[in-house]
Amino acid sequence: MNALLGQNMCIVSETPGTTLDPVKKSVELPPYGSVVLVDTAGIEDIGELGEKRLNKTLKALAAADFAVIVLDGRERLSREEKELFLHLNKISLSFLVAVNKIEFGVNPALLDELKILKVTHFEISCAENVGIDLLKSKITRLLPNASAPPLIGDLVTQGDIILLVVPLDSGVPNGRLILPQIQAVTEALDGNSIIIVAKEKELRSVLYSLKNYPDLVVTDNHSIMRVAAELPDTVKLTTFSILLTRYKADLNTFIKGLQRIEELEDGDRVLIAEACTHHPKDDNTGNGKIPEWLKLYTKKKIEIHFTSGGDFPQNLSSYKLIIHCGGCMLTRHVMQMRIKEAKLLEVPIINHGVLISYMIGEVPRVFLPFNEAIAEWDKIKFFYNYFS
Repeated sequence: MNALLGQNMCIVSETPGTTLDPVKKSVELPPYGSVVLVDTAGIEDIGELGEKRLNKTLKALAAADFAVIVLDGRERLSREEKELFLHLNKISLSFLVAVNKIEFGVNPALLDELKILKVTHFEISCAENVGIDLLKSKITRLLPNASAPPLIGDLVTQGDIILLVVPLDSGVPNGRLILPQIQAVTEALDGNSIIIVAKEKELRSVLYSLKNYPDLVVTDNHSIMRVAAELPDTVKLTTFSILLTRYKADLNTFIKGLQRIEELEDGDRVLIAEACTHHPKDDNTGNGKIPEWLKLYTKKKIEIHFTSGGDFPQNLSSYKLIIHCGGCMLTRHVMQMRIKEAKLLEVPIINHGVLISYMIGEVPRVFLPFNEAIAEWDKIKFFYNYFS
């Protein structure tokens, strides 16, 4: 990191474990622009302190858009380093390897191992400033461009009729619509589609007044059954929560997580994670209804724990399943970070909307507007059919 910055930002020592907490520094990487470099602790520390350092390193990886793995050119790959490559591939995090300390020579066996693993690497010397400019240049070419997917813009075309069935959510501060409702209206208007917004009690009269059924209907988690009953199976129907999942999170990952619902056993720990900044009601979906519904559905004596705010608990790996809120108050980057953290620790994760639709039997119908989601569902359909 000191070599990339051209300054002595981080303490350097031959003693392992010198870096305790992640060290961050903003820097310009032309022609890409401003980035934040994060130097983390190593991954080979042992003991309780080493485990805490490793947890912080994993959190930093989950938050990263790109990773540079620094290896000692004199050594061979350790077991932890090989596992790290697997973790990075698991969360689809782009990375390259910097083989450092080439002033002492490079172990041919290390290069052979990297070649077998098909890992892109650069040979550098931070002490002698060799290969650093080339490394910077490669990093800037590989850094991803930040671009968020559309919410509904790719689901409809000009002239399509979109019906939003909007309930009143007591958990949302007065005078506000939730993010996916506002964004759906904006994208529909930008695409020259026809947007109709109605309350659930007005649904039947709205449908009666139309010559044809809408091209897409979007409703709330708790209204999905009643709305579905009013529509033919051929009409595309989904929920605001699932739209937001595809936009901010990873719908396919959540679909995979549904398998864990059927695998839960007595004594298993389930984490319900809320991220809302406004104070939740005692009977809200996350801490009131979902625990009750989940226990009724699974018929298992599971332990349900709760967390709120900006971080997961330290013992995340002890949970069999994470049930996250819709994330309407989180940025896409933060939501992606949480999913990556769960993947790194191999804990399945889903959210309220996907879980509710599954438990009330509206899966896979709510996935029909999304081809990629249906393809993922088909992969695990045998699992669903077996347990249903």
